[in-house]
Amino acid sequence: MRTDHTSHTSHTSRIVGTVWGLLILNTLGSAGAKTIIPLPRSLIQLVTMGSLVTAFALALTLNLRLRIRASAFLFLLTLLLVPSVISSAHLESGFGALFRCARLALFVGTLWLLSRWWDGGLTFVRHHIRMYFAVLGSVTAGLVVSPGAAMPDLYGGRLVGALWPLTPPQIGQYAAVIIGLTVLLVLGRRTDRASAVLVIVPSLVLLALTHTRTATLGLFIGLALAIGSLVLTSAAARRFFTRAVLCAAVAAVALGSALQAWFLRGQSKENFSSLTGRAKVWDALLAAPRTTVEQVFGVGLGDKSFGGLPIDNSWLAVYNEQGLLGVVLVAAIIIVLGGVALLRPPSLQRACAIFLISYCAIASYTEAGLGDASPYLLHLAVAASLLAAPAPATPVPTPEVPRRRVPRWARRPEVT
Repeated sequence: MRTDHTSHTSHTSRIVGTVWGLLILNTLGSAGAKTIIPLPRSLIQLVTMGSLVTAFALALTLNLRLRIRASAFLFLLTLLLVPSVISSAHLESGFGALFRCARLALFVGTLWLLSRWWDGGLTFVRHHIRMYFAVLGSVTAGLVVSPGAAMPDLYGGRLVGALWPLTPPQIGQYAAVIIGLTVLLVLGRRTDRASAVLVIVPSLVLLALTHTRTATLGLFIGLALAIGSLVLTSAAARRFFTRAVLCAAVAAVALGSALQAWFLRGQSKENFSSLTGRAKVWDALLAAPRTTVEQVFGVGLGDKSFGGLPIDNSWLAVYNEQGLLGVVLVAAIIIVLGGVALLRPPSLQRACAIFLISYCAIASYTEAGLGDASPYLLHLAVAASLLAAPAPATPVPTPEVPRRRVPRWARRPEVT
C-alpha cells in the first residue's frame, strides 16, 4: 500500500509540474525578435493559448472534486477580473480585450485548481527553476546555432531568442529569477553545489549578454533582502552575505568603468535619465483625458501599450487598462504577500518568497505584467505557495491483519 501511495504521489507531482510548465509556456508571449525559422504570430498564439487550455484541463482532471486552499492572493487576483471585464465590455480596446479577459479567467482558474498542492514546501520552486532553465536552454541553442540572429543589431547586440521570439528583458528576467532561487536553495542545503553551478553559471552569462539592468538590480536587491532574512538563523547565509559584500566592493573598485559602460549600454545621459524614452510615454499616458468610468475601471485589457509605444510600467499599464480599482487590487496583492512574508518566522521558504516578491516589486517600475497573465503573476503565485500553511498530514491506510484463531486445545489454561 505504501508503495502504491508513493507512486501515485510521484505521478501527481509530475502532472502538476507539467501544468506549471504549460502555464509558463502560455506567458512567454508571441511578440519579440525575429527567429531563425520564421514563426507566424498566429501559430505562436495558437500554441500559447492551447497550452493554457491544456493546463486548465489537466489541473481539472487532477482536482475533479475542486478541492482548493484559501488564499488571499488568489482572492485578490479573482477580484481583479471585475474591473477587467467591466472595462473590456465597452470594447474600446476591441474584441481582443474580451479574449484577454477570458485568458486571464482561465489562468486564475488554473491557479485555483493548483492551490490544493500549495503546502508551504519547495515543490513549485523546483518546477519554476526547471521550466525556466529549459526556456534558457532554447535561448542558448539559438545562440550556438546562429549568433547573428541571437544578438541582432536591431536590439543593440543584446541577446534575444532565436528559436522562440523572446526579448532581452524576458531572458534577463528568467535568468535572474532562477539564479536567485538556486542560490537560496544552496544556502538552505536543499541542492548540491554541482547542480547549482550548472544552473547559475550559464544563467549569469545569459543575463550579462542581455544587458538587462532591471533584472540585474532585481536579482541583487532581491537576494540581499532574502539572505538578510536568513542572517540571524543561518551561518551559511552570514558567510555568503559577507563574501558577497567583499566581492562587490572589490568589483566596484577594479571594474568600475567596465561596469558603468555595461550599465549605460552606450546611451547618452539624457536617454538614460528618461529611462530609454519610457518617461515620455508615461507623461503622455497620465496627461491623456479620461472619463470617470475610465479612471476607475480603465479602458480594457490591451497589449500594454499607449499610442503605439510600450508602457513598460506595471502600475501605469494597470491604471490604463483596469483603472484605479485595478491599481488598488495589485497594490493589495504585493502588500498582503509582503506582510505575510514578514510575519513568518525565518526559513528558506520565507527567504524565497521575499526574493520573488521584492523582484516583482522592483521590476514593476520598468516592466508591465502585474495586471494580466504573465511571468510576474507566476512568480507571485510561487511566493504564495511558499507562504501557505502546511497541509495536515494524511495517514497512509494500512491493511488490517486478521487475527489468527487459536484452537481451544492450544489455549493456555487460565491461572486462578
